[in-house]
Amino acid sequence: MTATLPTKTSNPHIKTELPGPKARAMIARDAAVVSPSYPRDYPFVMSHGKGAEAWDVDGNRFLDFAAGIAVCSTGHAHPEVVAAITEAARGFLHISSDYWHERQVRLGERIRELKPMGEEPAMSFMCNSGTEAVEGALKLARYVTGRSRFIGFFGGFHGRTMGSLSFTSSKYTQQSGFFPTMPGVTHVPYPNNFRPVLAGAEQGQAVLDYIEQVLFVHNVPASEVAGILIEPIQGEGGYVVPPAGFLKGLRALCDKHGILLIFDEVQSGVGRTGKMFAAQHEGVVPDIMTLAKGLGSGMPIGLVVAQKRWMEKWKRGAHGNTYGGNPVCCAAAIATLDLVEREYAANAATVGAYFLERLRAWQARCPQIGEVRGRGLMIGMELIAGGTDRTPARKLCDDLVTRAYHNGLLLLPCGISTVRFMPPLLITRAQVDEAMGMLEQSMAEALA
Repeated sequence: MTATLPTKTSNPHIKTELPGPKARAMIARDAAVVSPSYPRDYPFVMSHGKGAEAWDVDGNRFLDFAAGIAVCSTGHAHPEVVAAITEAARGFLHISSDYWHERQVRLGERIRELKPMGEEPAMSFMCNSGTEAVEGALKLARYVTGRSRFIGFFGGFHGRTMGSLSFTSSKYTQQSGFFPTMPGVTHVPYPNNFRPVLAGAEQGQAVLDYIEQVLFVHNVPASEVAGILIEPIQGEGGYVVPPAGFLKGLRALCDKHGILLIFDEVQSGVGRTGKMFAAQHEGVVPDIMTLAKGLGSGMPIGLVVAQKRWMEKWKRGAHGNTYGGNPVCCAAAIATLDLVEREYAANAATVGAYFLERLRAWQARCPQIGEVRGRGLMIGMELIAGGTDRTPARKLCDDLVTRAYHNGLLLLPCGISTVRFMPPLLITRAQVDEAMGMLEQSMAEALA
């Protein structure tokens, strides 16, 4: 970001001008030894966190509505997750996926118990991140179908390794300088009724018709498509919720042509939307699902989850890794799933509904808020020029996120001009109210 806004704040928890002296010193050290490729938005240097609160190295307290990019699902340093990690670490730190251990098996059982594949039994491949999970899903789809083409969606974000990068199109920056990526990927519009790309009032049906009647007729033989990869709610592309019925239509299209439907739930899964998996809102079952981010409450872990009939086709050695199924990461994931299933998915649903209500009430008073959308605690607020002018307000979005940091609220943008809200799933109504006060103050300052 390039916003240079005043740093004064009325938040009593902000004790120093931001960034403070310790933060500035650490940022200077970092610049000498760490890659500059990380897309950092503002100079927050963390010291420690608890729940939905985080403190920087200068003692300033923040409300965290970014949660490490939707990773800290159970908040910072949840005692049950920390206890599970500690117990696992006392046993052993690593054995490799060439062997077996209790926590890896138990994590696979927990995933199956949650029924991500509906009534079809699920099998899991353990890995280390979201992009690795997507790579595994693509390899599995190619392997079991014998096909080589794929369909992805504009605005999608699936990772930065070469296979997943070939689908990532939330902004061209991520692909710039890396062509060619994996061949055989064709992008289509993600259905967005607020910003329609295709003709027709109902963008969900318009996109389905485009795939069936244009793409499959003129450019991509359906019989060569191994899989369609989609986020059930688009993340980096703008926190876009597809129109009702679109995912069911996509499922029917895949079934018609023998194509595997792959849901990337790296950001939307594990209770984020108020259900364990976002696809459950539409009652749609994929063939393959990818999980990561919030799965480990901060520990690096990813999963390729697939219907057993597909996963069991992989022969010995067809795919593997060194660190997959790490005992400490598996322990964190098991504890996280237990907490989310027991209480935090429900909390995401109820507090998320309250948060949406507050944001939409604010939208009625603020012409620069074009649309508020989301499910559970996966909420996007798209900023526009104002009123009937839906021109994306990119600078206002950047300024708002920067001002929020100075006022004690950690946020991240997405899409062209959308502020995304992805706090830990244990967030309270009182913390939402506190955040709303910071937001409204930050908006006033950004507009001024």
